[in-house]
Amino acid sequence: MAWIHLAVAGLLEIVFAYGLKTAQGMTRLWPSVLTIVAAAASLYLLSRALRTIPIGTGYAVWTGIGAAGTALVGMLWLGEPRTVARLVCIALILVGVIGLRVFASE
Repeated sequence: MAWIHLAVAGLLEIVFAYGLKTAQGMTRLWPSVLTIVAAAASLYLLSRALRTIPIGTGYAVWTGIGAAGTALVGMLWLGEPRTVARLVCIALILVGVIGLRVFASE
């Protein structure tokens, strides 16, 4: 269950980051509310996951999901550059996240 909490926390981190962009400096009410709720829920689920997952692994996976996902959202919906180099770097982040999950019990 801890890994599910961590995965959902990472996905909410993407929502949080996207919300920061759409809230325009927290000047728009509903995007700001969504951003705050997503951030709080993400941190709560991260804290639940860290009850059993080592902190180094959990935090790295959480930030990796958030970083890779946010970069993809930026490319798909916000018009950010879609270069091969960026895609390779995102793939490397995801490989690292998967590796941390696979080797978490060692």
